[in-house]
Amino acid sequence: MISAWFNPTVATMNGLGMSPHRTRTDLRPVNVPTYAGLRTRTDAPPGSSWGLFGAHDQLGTLNFLAFNDLRAAASEIQAGQAFSLDLPSTAINPSLAPTRRPVEHHIFERTPFHRDEWLDHFYTQYGSQLDGLRHIGHPEHGFYNGADPRLFLPGEDLLGIHHIAALPVAGRAVLLDVDRHLRDQGRPIQQHSDFAVSARDLEETRAAQDVTVRPGDIVLIRFGWLRWYLEDASPQVRADLRTEQFHPGLEQSHDVLAWLWDHQVSLIAADNFALERWPAAPDSPFYTHAERDEGFRDPHSGIMHRAIIGLLGMPIGELWNLDALAASCAADRRWSLLLTVAPLSIVGGIGSPANAIALR
Repeated sequence: MISAWFNPTVATMNGLGMSPHRTRTDLRPVNVPTYAGLRTRTDAPPGSSWGLFGAHDQLGTLNFLAFNDLRAAASEIQAGQAFSLDLPSTAINPSLAPTRRPVEHHIFERTPFHRDEWLDHFYTQYGSQLDGLRHIGHPEHGFYNGADPRLFLPGEDLLGIHHIAALPVAGRAVLLDVDRHLRDQGRPIQQHSDFAVSARDLEETRAAQDVTVRPGDIVLIRFGWLRWYLEDASPQVRADLRTEQFHPGLEQSHDVLAWLWDHQVSLIAADNFALERWPAAPDSPFYTHAERDEGFRDPHSGIMHRAIIGLLGMPIGELWNLDALAASCAADRRWSLLLTVAPLSIVGGIGSPANAIALR
């Protein structure tokens, strides 16, 4: 049995997430189970972190930010540069997901020298986004930490994005430019395909960049997909992506999850549609028994989101605009930075625009 290892007193947590006014010290994880250890659990779903951060935890792997010393993270600012990692609201059009619509922006005036506005069809996970812990659960085990989805209502507290907003998310981050590395290796990512990036690719990129992923770091992965979408994809190809959803991304594998968990990554984000390849590979280990043995399928069959968010409790960022940041990192060969992420504090929210800023 794996018992709770995280010390909420030392990490200045209150059992419902970190204090929004905490002070981080130079902490180090003690007795953190490996991913292999998580897979042997019998006191919780195998492969899950449920209960390790406390029975009422609302933050999942963002608890690892307690090991991300802000003073050390601030020392990553050497070039004096800041980068917004958010796309403009009109950049993704038409929608990449059949269930989401572009925002409708309305402006009105009360007098000739006044303007106000409102938004219709504001899907919080439409463009550069952050998936919170309500976003997706595991079909056989449920939502993170056994949370009851009947309580996932507007204004209700459980696993809402407002907990992440209140944290707040700020710390050292590492950018892995997988697109640049694989091009250098003569194996470029095929952007209009379901090309899979393996854990070995991640590790070889990290080694080639000579950068260390420390406990609590945020990891950004550049696949180069947004550059292709914005600059190379034709209008027809963009339109077809809504229904012909083939996207490159991380391989569905336990090796990938082991790489993320064993590095104690607090948050993972990328510049593509879904972080992982889409749709799931036919040999994905994340199909349920019903999907594998009985042929049941839905649009999420086999995807790794179920394990990343639902079991590990790791928030996911998607469609982050990493190109300018990557170019700057490549120019001086420094791939670590200070990152802030400020999701909207929507009580009971599922996700949010990322509002991410990189400083280096």
